[in-house]
Amino acid sequence: MSAMMLFAVAALSGCSSMFTKHVEWETIEPESYPVLSAVGYAPIDAQLASDDSTKTLMAIKASKLDAYRELAEQVYGQKVDGEQELANLILTNNQLKSSVEGVIRGARVVKSYPVGEDTYATELELDMSRVYDIYLSTAKPKKIRKVTYY
Repeated sequence: MSAMMLFAVAALSGCSSMFTKHVEWETIEPESYPVLSAVGYAPIDAQLASDDSTKTLMAIKASKLDAYRELAEQVYGQKVDGEQELANLILTNNQLKSSVEGVIRGARVVKSYPVGEDTYATELELDMSRVYDIYLSTAKPKKIRKVTYY
């Protein structure tokens, strides 16, 4: 009796693969697009250069990278690792590390300017509608629109 049931189950499951299907896809578009902004800062005098103009240029680049880091934190979040060590119920070591990793595409520099005499700032803006357009051109996200079985 069990051999007959096993044969019936195998026969029925085999029939389902005999159908062919055609799947139609459509892209999914978000309802709204936020615009993210970030500001990065860098000290001018701390830059490793011999003359003031090179230090300023390096601070401009560093402030831009800091702004990109801030955008990456907003988009991807920040990873935080913590570690504590105890010896005889006394805290002997306490460490906290944070990192961020991601790719930012489509950001634009809004403004780059000195703040006071020793700091440079760069403002970035990330329009998520532009990011979505870039994403569509590379990834082609889709959802099932219609399935037709033959």
